[in-house]
Amino acid sequence: MSIFDDFSRFLETRLEEFLKNNPHLELQALLEQLREQEQEALKLIIEKEGQKKRLETDILSLAEEIQSWHQRVAKAQAAGRLDLAQRAQEREAALLRQGNQLWGQMEGAKQQIANGKTLLTQIRQRKEEIQTKARQAQAAQGKPNYDTKGWNQTINYSVYNKATDPLEAEFQRWELDDELDQLKRDL
Repeated sequence: MSIFDDFSRFLETRLEEFLKNNPHLELQALLEQLREQEQEALKLIIEKEGQKKRLETDILSLAEEIQSWHQRVAKAQAAGRLDLAQRAQEREAALLRQGNQLWGQMEGAKQQIANGKTLLTQIRQRKEEIQTKARQAQAAQGKPNYDTKGWNQTINYSVYNKATDPLEAEFQRWELDDELDQLKRDL
């Protein structure tokens, strides 16, 4: 084993001990992970909603084109131009195959949206459970839910870690709620 492996193992052990002695910090880390997963799920849902709308538009456009070629087939057959009618039928068939492919893609997007919404619900439930545990852990320690240290001290912003910065977490929750409200309005 190298010195780096030993040092890494030492740090992991110390971190585990620290988190065991400070369970509220472990819960905060879990909450941060869940917030990130929630944002990713929302982003996926929004992306797939956009893809679904584009596919719906493409399908409608293609349907109009198929209808046009269908009319051309009938017109060529009525005029006795079987050579044109056959080529028009081939074009219509090719467009129908393309439409079927687009339809399959749209159904896939719908399924991914449904899966994303299910995942989002599960993440939110888990987040609620963790938040409850975090409140219980803080109550058990007798510590308030906020930190008042540093109000009259100079703050070194480069020290803030996104995972433990309460202001970052609050803004992320607010931005996520805003995105969710926007998604609800769009649906």
